[in-house]
Amino acid sequence: MQALTKQTHSIKTADVQKKWFLIDAEGLVLGRLASIIAMRLRGKHKTTFTPHIDCGDNIVVINAEKVRLTGRKAEREVFYWHTGHPGGIKGETLGKRLEGRFPERVLIKAVERMITRGPLGRAQMKNLRVYAGPNHEQEAQQPEKLDIAAMNRKNSRIG
Repeated sequence: MQALTKQTHSIKTADVQKKWFLIDAEGLVLGRLASIIAMRLRGKHKTTFTPHIDCGDNIVVINAEKVRLTGRKAEREVFYWHTGHPGGIKGETLGKRLEGRFPERVLIKAVERMITRGPLGRAQMKNLRVYAGPNHEQEAQQPEKLDIAAMNRKNSRIG
C-alpha cells in the first residue's frame, strides 16, 4: 500500500498570471469591500497562492465616494495625524473624509491596513487604483467587472 503524499507547490514570479478587475463601489459597505479587495490583491483567492510572491490581481475601483458605512461610524470613527509641530495632532471624522476633497483615500487606507506591511505589501498596493467618480484610466486593460454586491446580501447597503 502506497502512502499518499501531498506536495506544496510554490510558483515563481515568471509563472504569475495577473488579471484586471473593475469594481463599482456604489452602495457597497466599506469594510466588506476592503477585505475582498485585500484578499484579491494578495492573491489568496487563487489555488496558486504563494505568500512570498506578488501573485494578486490588479483592481480598479470606481465611485469610491459613494461607499457606505454601517452604524454610526461616519460620526464616531476619527482619523488622526500629526503635523510635526508641538501640539499639532489633528483629527477628522470618517464622514467628513468621505465628503471631502479626496474621498478615495478612505478606501485606500482601509485596504492598506489589511495588507501585510513591508516591501511585498507596498508592491501589492501599487496594483490598486481607486477613483472617486465613475471614470477611470484603465480602459485599455479591459478590466473584467466584479460584482461584489451579488456575493453576499450584506455587502451592499441601500438607503
